[in-house]
Amino acid sequence: MVISTLALMTGSLVAEAAPDVQALGQLARVIKWGGVFTSLFVILGAALTLRFLRQFVDSLSQRFPNRRLLLQKVATFAQFLLYVGTTLTVIFLSVELSDSIIALIGGTIAVSVGFAIKDLVASFIAGIMIMIDRPFQVGDRISFGGEYGDITAIGLRSVRLQTLGDNTVTIPNNKFLSDMTSNGNYGALDMQCTMDFFIAPDQDVRRARELASECAVSSRYTFLEKPVVVLVNQVITENYLAVRLRVKAYVLDTRYEKAFETDVNMRVMDAFAEEGIMAPAIVVRTAPGPGKASMIARASARPEA
Repeated sequence: MVISTLALMTGSLVAEAAPDVQALGQLARVIKWGGVFTSLFVILGAALTLRFLRQFVDSLSQRFPNRRLLLQKVATFAQFLLYVGTTLTVIFLSVELSDSIIALIGGTIAVSVGFAIKDLVASFIAGIMIMIDRPFQVGDRISFGGEYGDITAIGLRSVRLQTLGDNTVTIPNNKFLSDMTSNGNYGALDMQCTMDFFIAPDQDVRRARELASECAVSSRYTFLEKPVVVLVNQVITENYLAVRLRVKAYVLDTRYEKAFETDVNMRVMDAFAEEGIMAPAIVVRTAPGPGKASMIARASARPEA
């Protein structure tokens, strides 16, 4: 009885292992073992070639520093071709390419390429929508994803943005479909700039407002065909009360935005200093005691602009 049971268990295990053995046998027939050994030398040669290429490009970059970027582009393209060539060579040497194997490899490549170009197709469609809807155009100054600068190119795959720090940011087009974009000028040369100035509440607010307006109007970067507005309101900044003068003026060209802000800030600070208009400060009040008048002391002036 025990022997028969063991025989049945052994037979079932052999039956279960038979498909695996057949699969291993098919795999062994597909692989060309002599080619596998040759492929090891091919991979070793490719690795040595890559190392030599890097050293050669580094030495040329030191001798010709003005051509460094071009040499690196050529080296990157050569490395890509070497990777592709090595992979194809190893496949042809190590695998017996039958019709079924070619169909399997082709299907795998097709699926991989499909996943790889999914985002590319989405960016392509988004690029067409950007060109039709036109939320911005080349030359506009926009804010997107924490980056702020000018649009220099709109392609079918991506948009290039030149930041004020002179960095080129490449943004895939499909990012613009789900995130908000702030456009400062929307096709025009001029753009509104907002500048805040703070003064103490007991200063001459009307005079300060007049001075801020005059400084903004008199700047050589101001676009005078559009109005200059100065808004006034009280704000609590940290632990003290202040009066905020918010100047809204248009710069004649977006390229001069920071120069315009600097010019107006310098003019306002000089004008406030000449008129004796003080910046906000912490006011300390003491309650009057018997026979004493109330006392107000001003301390720790904190200018802000």
